[in-house]
Amino acid sequence: MKQSSRTDLSRIKKMKDSSIDYSDISETDEMFWEDAEIIFPSKKIHLSIRLDNDIIEWFKQYGSGYQTKINRVLRSYINAIRKKKRTGINII
Repeated sequence: MKQSSRTDLSRIKKMKDSSIDYSDISETDEMFWEDAEIIFPSKKIHLSIRLDNDIIEWFKQYGSGYQTKINRVLRSYINAIRKKKRTGINII
């Protein structure tokens, strides 16, 4: 179920940087970036996994990138488990 873009890409490609309105975006300074951290994506491995059909269909209904979304859900779950373990909460 692919959605088409409603963005006028041909017009945007022709646009000069000087014609972009940045008035609603505040400028960044040294203080804004002082806590910034570069995070490189981890290497992915190709894997065959069997999941229930309704799970796959649920993720696919939100468009492309469903595998990335599944990965994010699993990552969130792992982070929650780790956090609970650090606080001494018994899980699973």
